[in-house]
Amino acid sequence: MQTNHGQLFSLDAQKLELLCGRLAESMAKVEKGSFSDYLNQCAVPMGDVINSFIPKGSHPDMWTYLYGPLTKYSQNAGKRHRPLICALAAVAVGGDWRKSLSAGAAIEHFHTAALIHDDIADEAELRRGEPCFHLTEGEGLAINAGDLGLAVVNGIVMCDPLLTDTEKVRVSLELVSMACSTVEGQALDIGWARDNRYDLTVDDYLLMARHKTAYYSGGVPLAIGAIVGGGTEEQVEGLRRFGMATGLAFQIQDDLLNLVGTKEAKEKDYRSDITEGKRTLVAVHALAHSKDRDRLESILSSKEKNPEILAEAVAIMQEAGSIDYARSFAKELVADAKADLATFLDKSEAYDLLVSMADWFVSRLK
Repeated sequence: MQTNHGQLFSLDAQKLELLCGRLAESMAKVEKGSFSDYLNQCAVPMGDVINSFIPKGSHPDMWTYLYGPLTKYSQNAGKRHRPLICALAAVAVGGDWRKSLSAGAAIEHFHTAALIHDDIADEAELRRGEPCFHLTEGEGLAINAGDLGLAVVNGIVMCDPLLTDTEKVRVSLELVSMACSTVEGQALDIGWARDNRYDLTVDDYLLMARHKTAYYSGGVPLAIGAIVGGGTEEQVEGLRRFGMATGLAFQIQDDLLNLVGTKEAKEKDYRSDITEGKRTLVAVHALAHSKDRDRLESILSSKEKNPEILAEAVAIMQEAGSIDYARSFAKELVADAKADLATFLDKSEAYDLLVSMADWFVSRLK
């Protein structure tokens, strides 16, 4: 039986060389030690690599109803930090960042799928300042496009000619574990809100956030980068720890930005975590420490969208010291992670960018 695996998942060699050349040029322009500049310089060329893994389809209507809308959605992307830190980890252990591209693309397509499905589950309206996929294309096609993002994850890696068979299997197992951990965390996040759970502790939140975000936003991209870069097991596991800690800080900062963020945060359904009754670190801490706990419970249970009442909930959290608590918690995570990094990784330009990455995770958009 004939298959089209290569057509679906592999890049044309000449096109890949061109895209890598553009990405290399951007990397060469990065200001030393500046992770934000690394993102600014490299997000677009990395995005071109990511989007090149989206097929055209064997029928024109496949482009109309699936690949085209998915490509458009992916082009309205964020900072591409996941594939970029995967590449950075490969360089940090002395390897070739080109070997990280398929895994980085796989993780980014997983991220796209998760966002599309999350927005449906959350009944969200905006994503990166634009109407959500399910609002522009309809829920059915949105679910289908998200399913495609999940389906291509391992295929992209398995068809990478730069990886050995051993590397392909190991990377694919990392991706499977990452996906399982993420949906476990998402189940807790959605389930706790659905069942009006108010008996949660900080430890409950941390477990949920590690699973929902830290694995795929930090731990796995860095571990995979170290694997394909030829790092030692100490470096692979050390970078995984570093990514898990900073990825957790990333999620806590995301929670904070939803409550007290600036313009970019407001383009992502500002204060929607309150409307959705999310058990963020801020909310869990406030429920345990606020004298207005009953009022906060009432707001979190009401699916409230009134800006004044949402602001009231934020004021309750601030008075309980929960905003400051979460911010300090994230900063401590980052400080410990940076200290740990020095124990297993040699100093280099890539090392400096990783340190800057940790700081950026808790300072973005303040």
